[in-house]
Amino acid sequence: MPPPHTANDDAPTGGGRSSALLTAHRAGLLGCRSCGRVWPEDAMECARCQAPLTPPDRRGLQAVWAWLIAGMIFYIPANLMPMMTTQSLGGLGGGGDATIIGGVLQLANHGDWFIAIVVFAASVMVPIGKFVAIIWLALVAGKPATEADAHNRLHIYEIVEFIGRWSMIDVFVVAILSALVQLGFVVSIKPGPAAASFALSVAFTMLSAQSFDPRLIWRGLPLHRRKE
Repeated sequence: MPPPHTANDDAPTGGGRSSALLTAHRAGLLGCRSCGRVWPEDAMECARCQAPLTPPDRRGLQAVWAWLIAGMIFYIPANLMPMMTTQSLGGLGGGGDATIIGGVLQLANHGDWFIAIVVFAASVMVPIGKFVAIIWLALVAGKPATEADAHNRLHIYEIVEFIGRWSMIDVFVVAILSALVQLGFVVSIKPGPAAASFALSVAFTMLSAQSFDPRLIWRGLPLHRRKE
């Protein structure tokens, strides 16, 4: 009968490698996605938060792609249709429709460069950046990676999760203006059809990021760490 396998058996005795890279999966543990507590891999439910325990599976990326594609589809009309509709007395006073880019240009023409940059960053750069980041994470999930690569992927995932809550700034601005600027027949501001599309795009993108299992980031690590 062969001797029992121990953790030290994974570490080579010579060559260009040192100690084995120990992950929760290789240690026979399963992490809870709700509270982060780890349990034996045969556990079915987290005893701390009662959330079901499921092992990381690349098939879960189907939900990531589905939510992401939905978000990208709604992002197109969000940029093509009016975000805000302004109605003024007799059509005077600069009333009309304004898209996201049109609103940014109007702010810049009026000298409000700081607000224009903030709106452009939150409404154009951040959503496109999130699309690119989620696509990249979904493509490399579970693929071979070094420790440095895994940490970089985790940092990008954390950034996507953090900025998701700040992506609604355009919708917030329109909602605030619609509530405050209601002067009857003189002037009024109403949300345009792009506001709903933009809100749905942001919501679907957030669901896509939440559907991504960050545990897949560590599945591609090599069995051994190279000697420094």
